[in-house]
Amino acid sequence: MTTRIVPIAGKTAEIIETVMTSPDVPQDEGLRFKIRLSVEEIAENIVTYAYNNGNGFLEITTSLDEKGVLTISFKDAGVPFNPLEKEDPDITLGLDERPVGGLGIFICKKMMDSVSYVFEDGCNNFTMTIKTRR
Repeated sequence: MTTRIVPIAGKTAEIIETVMTSPDVPQDEGLRFKIRLSVEEIAENIVTYAYNNGNGFLEITTSLDEKGVLTISFKDAGVPFNPLEKEDPDITLGLDERPVGGLGIFICKKMMDSVSYVFEDGCNNFTMTIKTRR
């Protein structure tokens, strides 16, 4: 399933709903929690930072392969940014000792089986996968 949302300003909830209602997303509540949390983190980052005014597009694709691997891809033509280059936060530090930000990508990397990023044809492409059958 592929959905294009334009403009994206203020549409984090719509983006999450689009993914979570995809027929590709499993009904298992444990998996849905991981997927929803990861999608929310990525969607909020894109809505907040990809475009200066939020007037750009976001293309979301979900697919479920024959082995039960769910792939969720986000494509935007906003400011080039590879979130995977950011160092993981030190979660052993107390809350008042940690810098603000950086937890969203860290959460995605922990919740999903794989995450990847590529800047191609003028677009950010962020992809995450999770096995729906163990």
